[in-house]
Amino acid sequence: MINWTRVAELRDEIGPEDFSEVAELFLMEVEDTLSRLILAESDPTTMQELMHFLKGSALNLGFSKLSDTCSAAEMEASEGKITLDIPQLKSLYSQSRRLFETEYAQRFAA
Repeated sequence: MINWTRVAELRDEIGPEDFSEVAELFLMEVEDTLSRLILAESDPTTMQELMHFLKGSALNLGFSKLSDTCSAAEMEASEGKITLDIPQLKSLYSQSRRLFETEYAQRFAA
């Protein structure tokens, strides 16, 4: 669910002191985007754009399962189809976030 190697790479790239700020910004932006998905349920172009953003954001912070799900939804939307289960996607995000927040401190304790 979480690619901890990617998390470590990002943490090393930006530094441990700035990582928390970047992670918090990511989480806020993802939640904002998730809240707008309902508005895109009947608009494949907007859905594709939102899924592209979520996919990239999730990939950057190591939320691999979320990124994979968004990638599939982005591809469908690019074909004019929207079959995304929004509540399921939000649940996946919540599960990923909980796991990230729970394990991050253990994995990267100073």
